[in-house]
Amino acid sequence: MTVSDTTPARYFKRRIIRRKYVRKDRAEQALIIAPLKPRLIEGSYASVGLVTDIILKKYVDHLPLYRQERILKIRHGIDLSRKTMCDWVGKTADLLGAIYQHVRTGLKSSGYLQIDETPVRYCRDDGGGGGQGYLWAYHHPGEDVLFEWHTSRSADCLERMLGNFSGTAQSDGYAAYPAFAKGNDRIVLAGCWAHARRKFKDAVEETPGMAGWFLNQIGLLYGIEADLRNRNVCARLRQVARSAASRMILARIQKALRQKMPAYLPKSRMGLAIGYALSRWEQLERYMHDGRIEIDNNLVENAIRPAALGKKNWLFFGAPDAGQRSAIFYTLLEQCSAFRIAPSNGAHWL
Repeated sequence: MTVSDTTPARYFKRRIIRRKYVRKDRAEQALIIAPLKPRLIEGSYASVGLVTDIILKKYVDHLPLYRQERILKIRHGIDLSRKTMCDWVGKTADLLGAIYQHVRTGLKSSGYLQIDETPVRYCRDDGGGGGQGYLWAYHHPGEDVLFEWHTSRSADCLERMLGNFSGTAQSDGYAAYPAFAKGNDRIVLAGCWAHARRKFKDAVEETPGMAGWFLNQIGLLYGIEADLRNRNVCARLRQVARSAASRMILARIQKALRQKMPAYLPKSRMGLAIGYALSRWEQLERYMHDGRIEIDNNLVENAIRPAALGKKNWLFFGAPDAGQRSAIFYTLLEQCSAFRIAPSNGAHWL
């Protein structure tokens, strides 16, 4: 049973029928009552369809529970409190935890992850107002995506998330990533050319000629990547093609960065763009040496976008532990998106 904006209240009020039996030749014996059908949540009248509908409205349509409560009351005359819905969502997240952990284990053994994070406010348990937490996402291109909730953005979070991960981690230029990888022989960092390109784009108004030249060269790198993607070549062939076509462009960009750096103030937009690229140059050219690695971090940024858009509606998590429950649902719903499965089929998870 699914409750939508057009669902009449009578479907919400279906009766649960438990048949009673008695032997005709032993009418004096106690009645035998048929057992209830298994329920998603023990002792609850919540059906799989109803809970799925609430979850999809919250995490796909970005409709907070208090709005769902109001819609059910005003449009359908149904009294279903947000607290009850919140309990259902939390218990369903617990049921889905095993699938979430399976995805997490698979990603940690993948050898290559893209990582990003988005800030989310939350309410403190002690009633001391709100705090700033982060919904982290890591993704192996072409495969799984996983969200994880932490109440900070420090390198310690990465240690808890990726403590036994071994391979390449691709990210933006946030300082927590090199702090995490420092002294860790199992981790190799790869940079993101999309972030480097944005710095030069910011400098176009200030120095259109020089910024335009760098953007043109970076565009050549992206053109090569687009051609390889269109031809759907394997990782090995992609590495060979990059070595033949992209290597000289990268060398030209690096030479120009070093030559032009003294000409701009460090705090100017062009100075910041050049400084960003040079300080991360080894990470930025890492994709040249491994055909699995993408030129940028855009795939994980695209995966995290629904959560970033949703928080404009629900604004904050109601409690610190609510963040991890949301991470479980965002993980499974993003899996649906990645593998082109309709989210409404999420009832099959339960």
